[in-house]
Amino acid sequence: MFIFVHDRGAMFQPFHFENHKVTPMTDFFSELQHEFALPFTNPVLIFAILLLIVLLAPILLKRINVPSIIGLILAGVLIGPHGLNWIDNAHGGVQMFSSIGLLYIMFIVGLELDLGEFMENKNKSLLFGFYTFIIPIIIGFPVCYYLLGYDANASFLTASMFATHTLVAYPIVSRLGIARNQAVAVTVGGTILTDTAVLIILAVVLSGSSGSLDFTFLVRLLLSLVLFSGVIFLVVPRIARWFFQYSESEKYSNYIFVILIVFASGFLVELGGIEPIIGAFAAGLALNRLIPHSSALMNRIEFFGNALFIPVFLISVGMLVDVSVVTQGPRTLVVAVLLTVAALAGKWLAAWATQKSFRFTSTQRTLIYGLSSSHAAATLAVIIVGYRAGIIDEYILNGTIILILITCIVASIYTQKSARKIALSEENAPLTPSSMGEFAQEKILVPIANPSHIDYHVELALLLKDKKSVNPISLLGVVPNNKEAEKNIVSFRKKLQEFVASAKAAEVNVDIITTIDHNPADGIVRIARETMSDIVIMGWPGKAGLLDKLLGEKVDLVVKNMDKNLFVCHVEQNLITHKRIVVISPPSAEKEEGFGMWVDKVVKLSSELSIPVLHLGHPETQQVMAGYKKAGNFMYQPFTDWDNPLSCGDRIRKDDMVILISAHVGYISHLPIMESLPSRLENRFPHHSRIVVYPKQQFADQLLGSDDFIFIP
Repeated sequence: MFIFVHDRGAMFQPFHFENHKVTPMTDFFSELQHEFALPFTNPVLIFAILLLIVLLAPILLKRINVPSIIGLILAGVLIGPHGLNWIDNAHGGVQMFSSIGLLYIMFIVGLELDLGEFMENKNKSLLFGFYTFIIPIIIGFPVCYYLLGYDANASFLTASMFATHTLVAYPIVSRLGIARNQAVAVTVGGTILTDTAVLIILAVVLSGSSGSLDFTFLVRLLLSLVLFSGVIFLVVPRIARWFFQYSESEKYSNYIFVILIVFASGFLVELGGIEPIIGAFAAGLALNRLIPHSSALMNRIEFFGNALFIPVFLISVGMLVDVSVVTQGPRTLVVAVLLTVAALAGKWLAAWATQKSFRFTSTQRTLIYGLSSSHAAATLAVIIVGYRAGIIDEYILNGTIILILITCIVASIYTQKSARKIALSEENAPLTPSSMGEFAQEKILVPIANPSHIDYHVELALLLKDKKSVNPISLLGVVPNNKEAEKNIVSFRKKLQEFVASAKAAEVNVDIITTIDHNPADGIVRIARETMSDIVIMGWPGKAGLLDKLLGEKVDLVVKNMDKNLFVCHVEQNLITHKRIVVISPPSAEKEEGFGMWVDKVVKLSSELSIPVLHLGHPETQQVMAGYKKAGNFMYQPFTDWDNPLSCGDRIRKDDMVILISAHVGYISHLPIMESLPSRLENRFPHHSRIVVYPKQQFADQLLGSDDFIFIP
């Protein structure tokens, strides 16, 4: 090899390297060979492979109807050290993501529990939780100890795994509109007792296996649980309320704060000698009331978990499976069959015992069995921790993987079958949209006067919106009809784009409507009719002017001319910081056309915020509400003193949200005092969140000839 150098004697002279060979291609191939040596060690390449699996697995498996959770586990088996050996599960990056995913799963389990439904059916939920906890253990322990020959620790831990259940099939009941069925509520509530008890057992078994299970350990465990419970359930919610209230609403800082709480909780319990998954589960319960299920924050939590952390964790689980064990003998299959039969039998007997205890129908029993028979998140948590601690072997681990596959399939089949039967039998649970198409589904209109003050109103609309509706939430801006009209429309639309982005983060479609009108009130009423809106959400008017009218000139005109369900709102603080909803309704409110609508929305708001409802009204109204199928977490106190309606103010607390059900002149439930009540409510409770609801109503003269009794106070 030679190069040319410049010399005075010649233009170019060859200069030879005879003993120095430069081999860049050889070095390149050597480096390339090193990078692709098995198992891969480059963290960038490993992460790229994991992302490729997470991306392709659901797409490919959907075509053959294989659950994605099973597909990801099988992918882990394929690329793991016992398969193609692409990735070693001992790699630091894989272990970190696996730990994050495990804690994330348990956090979501606690976060998605409906605490309102649990409190409503707490006694039944506790008994079902006891059945679904103790019966599988009673069946599972002899199977593992006598039939499979494992020691007491391994047998007890494996049997406790049978007691767990993950609500894999819950989306089915949600989609069919029977989520508030008592059988569903009991099953969901029982998860609290079952999973918590199993995780405590896990801590005890781990200590026993290490030889540290003594009186000192039990005292330490009890003190740790008490101390941690005080911190997580008393201190953390207060800090979270303060942070959510004073931080920018639904920004990324809220998500970072939540994740910080999760992993800090896991670390705190680990200091006390308890598994960190218990801390993550408790963090989910503590933040349950503060993160509405329809919020953008909840969507971010589920997005990052489902898109990255949980799939990578499932892949790491598959990496632990040694497929060669199957070829070494029939033991793995024997273990898998016995574990699966024991798990399914235990859950069926628990569902049967619950049915007999509360006289549920056979369909409800099947629904309970379907929801509680699937093993996934909590099961994996127990088994993985036990495997890493050396308590259980690869046979139980591999058998559990097969168990998860079979139980998820069984749960989906039974839940689908029973849920359809219940949905068809319920009058208020239609399975198909009406013939009117999208216009038969709920549509919400939010008129905007000042774009800088609508964040809470948009959040309220997101919480109230029916998830089954395909219609977007419409943000309406009405600008004056003058020379600056076109310029004002462009400016208005730019200011509203931020709120459109916030709503889309919660996977809710939002559109912007701008119009020109001489009178803003006329523009609002006209657009509400043109868009066929069902609900109109307006802001509480300011105190400009000296008009002594209902709520102000513009709102007064809207109320007089609006034939839709109207919500006039003043939200004083972040919605999640409220601890109770107080509803005040006039006599004969149950006779109005819009009665079912506002009850539905109060129920949904209560469910989203996980707070109770106190209703103050006439006993006849409360009797109708008590029989209303969807009115769950309600408390009732009679109130009939409408000569002095604010005399009920002593029952309203600092953190209450006050909802006043009103009516305009000529409607059945209208009372003269209502004309001034909103302004009086504002003066009495200036720092409370207030909502005045004007339901879609019938005129009184429409019922004069009917047999309906109209209450006259």
